[in-house]
Amino acid sequence: MYERLKLLQRYRHIAIVGISADQYRPSHFVAIYLQAEGYDIVLVNPRYAGSTLLGKRVYASLTEAKEAGEQIEIVDVFRKAQDTLPIAQEAIKIGAKAVWLQLGIRNDGVGKVVQDAGLLFIQDRCIKMEHARFFGGLHTVGLNTGVILSRKL
Repeated sequence: MYERLKLLQRYRHIAIVGISADQYRPSHFVAIYLQAEGYDIVLVNPRYAGSTLLGKRVYASLTEAKEAGEQIEIVDVFRKAQDTLPIAQEAIKIGAKAVWLQLGIRNDGVGKVVQDAGLLFIQDRCIKMEHARFFGGLHTVGLNTGVILSRKL
């Protein structure tokens, strides 16, 4: 638990691999939240490469983003578990500090590769939920408006 807290306190540059242009997809919502919380987001999805989402350029890969001068510390992955190894290997290659597999994504083999390379590894956790838990970020950009009523809306 404290490892996740320290990670979110220390690093401010987060690549979101598998970002969707659909505003109702979790990856899009997480990107909006992180951006609103002051993190620098780097968007990665070959489908949208070269286009702009949330005011940021979308890259085809982590390597392309790094070569364009983007700083990447945490790689937040929204891909199927079986597709995460190449992403983790690329994260290691570009010098990322951590690989984070989103809620519902588990791959212990990838975890071993990442940790053996000296990076932090988190899996099956939502970076937005973890941030909200640690920093009280459940507000209008999250899910909770903070308004408590005794009557049903």
